[in-house]
Amino acid sequence: MAWRLRLAPEKTNIDFFKHQWITFGGSMLLMVLSFVAWGVMGLNFGIDFKGGTTLRTDSATVIDTGLYRSTLEGLSLGDVAINEVFDPSFRADQHVAAIRISAGKGQDQIDDAGLKRVSDALTAMDPALKIVSVETVGPKVSSELVWSSITALLATSLGILGYIWLRFEWQFALGGVLALLHDVFITVGIFAVFQIKFDLTIVAALLTILGYSINDTVVVFDRLRENLIKYKTMPLKEVMNLSVNETLSRTLATSLTTLIAVGSMLVLGGDVIRGFSFAIFVGIILGTYSSVYVAKNLVLFLGLDRSDKPRATGKGADHEFANIDA
Repeated sequence: MAWRLRLAPEKTNIDFFKHQWITFGGSMLLMVLSFVAWGVMGLNFGIDFKGGTTLRTDSATVIDTGLYRSTLEGLSLGDVAINEVFDPSFRADQHVAAIRISAGKGQDQIDDAGLKRVSDALTAMDPALKIVSVETVGPKVSSELVWSSITALLATSLGILGYIWLRFEWQFALGGVLALLHDVFITVGIFAVFQIKFDLTIVAALLTILGYSINDTVVVFDRLRENLIKYKTMPLKEVMNLSVNETLSRTLATSLTTLIAVGSMLVLGGDVIRGFSFAIFVGIILGTYSSVYVAKNLVLFLGLDRSDKPRATGKGADHEFANIDA
């Protein structure tokens, strides 16, 4: 027989409700503390949300983002983000970079003196370099990005809510989405506590967390639904425990392999994607935890109708939306 790695015994009988006022209650406390951190400390918004100035440079010299960054470090500027721009229409010897510099406190853009310092430093670094354009992103655009990000997170959550409702029951849908918000709120709370840069890449990471976490939760819910049919007289809490134990090996294997990949990005990926990698790394841990300790607890508190009510979808359907092709 082929050898297989198992992160958990083939059969486990762990009581995941034994210390629920510590596991589940601790999660609720962390969510409250996250809200407090947002209100008291606030988020350390990056250039995308604070506004600032974007410079576009053109040079015949190959761009070294590390050299650009070290050149601008001593100029008393705000946050600096440097990206190389690629376009099929560029010449072979044309190398273009976009340099974004966040505005100082109470400013919409860096002043003329600051722009001159940047221009002089870049020219001294590369005499062939030219600044071809200067653009400003004001606070109005930045505030629109904030609301667009919030809208994206809410729309994604509502979409997941509707889908899980169709595939399972409303209790599963509400419990699953609240568990997702648990993951997102605590992740953002960690960013507030440690004042880690929060920009559009972090919003992308939060959307990724929503997708990853609900995938893990749906696996548990699907096994729970099967067991509810199989064990009609077993108490709901015991059926939930059985379902989590039966999917535990899969949950741990999926989470560990994903953490290895994201951990490599976090350690070796450099400063540009470190915030993104950190958000996903934390989100995976929280998503795994919420699938085991939060989502099912919420469904238990909401209660499930286990009566043999007639089904409009025909014999063998396990819930009223079972035959919907979604």
